[in-house]
Amino acid sequence: MGVPGSLPLIRDAGPDDLPAILRITNDAIENTDALWITTPFTLEQRRQWFKDRTMQGYPVLVAVDAAGEIAGYGSYGSFRAYEGYAQTVEHSVYVAPNYQRRGIGRLLLRALIEHAKAADFHVMVAGITADNAASLAMHRELGFQNCGTLPQVGRKHGRWLDLLFMTLRLDDIHTVEKDFS
Repeated sequence: MGVPGSLPLIRDAGPDDLPAILRITNDAIENTDALWITTPFTLEQRRQWFKDRTMQGYPVLVAVDAAGEIAGYGSYGSFRAYEGYAQTVEHSVYVAPNYQRRGIGRLLLRALIEHAKAADFHVMVAGITADNAASLAMHRELGFQNCGTLPQVGRKHGRWLDLLFMTLRLDDIHTVEKDFS
């Protein structure tokens, strides 16, 4: 698992990273309410997702520990398909269970924010399960604002889930490192 306390390297993901990305994703599907689906993905589905993201110019980033293990990943893509939303992206960040609560999600999200800003996007959106306190705190820390909650719009593990939206106006920040360190 790398050197305790050392920060992981954040880099662009490649096809060889997809099995680790699949494991992290499927753990989130099976053990959390972060993804509101119940059927685990296949490696082929993750390959297609990766191909689609990269062909559209969207990033897929991984956090790699000192031993070369993938600790987490993040990406963003279109918020909505219509041209009026062209400058808005929605992101996702997932961290492997044995790496959680070490700041890796924060590092990945910072890198995504910087990438989106450099790509001239205007707003980044987060759709978060409303009772996910860790994710809400991380997003607040990085400047995201609560924009509203849609009550009971999803269901998983036999209970109704609320979806909370948070946004960050990328034009309002100079650099992530300067404003959020």
